[in-house]
Amino acid sequence: MTLKDLALVVGLGAAFIVLERLIPRDRTQAVMRPGWTTDLLHTFVGGWLISIGIFAVGVTLSLLSVHAVPKAVAEAIRSQPQWLQFVEILLLSDFGVYWIHRLSHAAPVLWRFHAVHHSSEHLDWAASHRVHPVEQVLFSTAAAGPAILLGFSPGPLALYALVYQAHAHLLHANVRIDFGPLRHVFGSPAFHHWHHADQREAYDRNFAALFPFYDHLFGSFRLPKGQMPERYGVEDAVPRDFLGQLAHPFRGAVSASPEQKSREAAQALAEARPQV
Repeated sequence: MTLKDLALVVGLGAAFIVLERLIPRDRTQAVMRPGWTTDLLHTFVGGWLISIGIFAVGVTLSLLSVHAVPKAVAEAIRSQPQWLQFVEILLLSDFGVYWIHRLSHAAPVLWRFHAVHHSSEHLDWAASHRVHPVEQVLFSTAAAGPAILLGFSPGPLALYALVYQAHAHLLHANVRIDFGPLRHVFGSPAFHHWHHADQREAYDRNFAALFPFYDHLFGSFRLPKGQMPERYGVEDAVPRDFLGQLAHPFRGAVSASPEQKSREAAQALAEARPQV
């Protein structure tokens, strides 16, 4: 994590602490709520590990793009206005995020890593940093990798990285924001909080980050108006400490993902129904 990254994280954290005091979703939740120190370790120590991984992937993809993408294609993309490239990156990256996110809920091996993020029982800006470094590098690759390979300009890519990080803080923030009539277009805290709900009806819902219309398109949208989840977290026995969470994906048997549990529950219900 560079000094620039550190300044950005500290600045965003301070801004969201103020915002969460002004328009909290849960007024009883303290700034230093349970699990807060673990999330700070993820923020700074885990963030340093993630930065190294993302840098290595970025350099590798940049080198590959020279051979993987025809020069004419890259030049055509870069000849577009910067604002148009930025919009295209947003759409392309969130499509990648949707599918790597959905796969992380479907594949038990990937769920072991993703369960660390879902283990937060209290959502706020700091909970966005509770993520296993291996998973975050994978997500970042799925999000920005295609745009890097295709040769998009550095400026729009850098702006996307800033938007991605700020929006991740917003999605997890303890704030009352749902974007009103635009909640089906842009990802809000209300939208993402339902993704984190430890409730059967919320399993495998709301995989997109920026654009919920991907969830509409692929049948995974859930945002009941005027309702919020009763609880967050996972059924899995994820350690509460930072080092334990880093080691968690590599210990013990692979547990079933929420998607598997949902399918098994639906199958058991169908089998229990009397045959007509």
